[in-house]
Amino acid sequence: MALSKQEITSGLVNEATAFADLVESLTDEQLQTPSRCEGWTVGDVAAHAIGGLSDALSGNLDGAGTPEYTQRQVDERKGRSGAELAEELRTVGKAATEVLGAFDDDSWNARVPVGYDGTIGEGVEALWYDLYLHGEDIRAALGRPATRTEGLKASVSHLAFELQKRNWGPATLALTGLPEFQVGGGGRRIEGDAYEFVLAATGRIDPTTIGLDETVNVYRD
Repeated sequence: MALSKQEITSGLVNEATAFADLVESLTDEQLQTPSRCEGWTVGDVAAHAIGGLSDALSGNLDGAGTPEYTQRQVDERKGRSGAELAEELRTVGKAATEVLGAFDDDSWNARVPVGYDGTIGEGVEALWYDLYLHGEDIRAALGRPATRTEGLKASVSHLAFELQKRNWGPATLALTGLPEFQVGGGGRRIEGDAYEFVLAATGRIDPTTIGLDETVNVYRD
């Protein structure tokens, strides 16, 4: 299953709102808390996530995905308070709403010209995934409960796309509470908890704990 344009566009806007609310609530001490993203504090994670959406909206995609690219996003926002980070995201989110509303089906399905191997729609879904996952990184660092919002479905959808690009599978992701997503045309059924699958497929937990091996990690070298 692929998510629809309406699901993705509204999902990204809603995720940006939730992320801004989360970041705005953080104290300076909480922003300095180490996260499970190696070498990054909670504030660094927030800066990267917000910077990613800002760069995508402005078309600043040269070098996207490289360590230098993501570190620049962090460095540009060093020292900002939670309220200041949230203000930037709300401004960017408002602009994104206007841009997303202008996409017709042809432009939605067009390839991203630079910085991302996929269509515009797949790129927007990746931004939704990124905000959701990094919101969970922040909650985990602060000992807050995990959330299982529509962002979890977007994350599984995006990871299925990334795994297919890496020739993983074939498999069918038949995770609890979600529609099925095929990788490589479908094959063995991967069942279980969707949240744990996302953590395993992004290197945040050992995949052997859910019966998979390291090849499921899309960030594996």
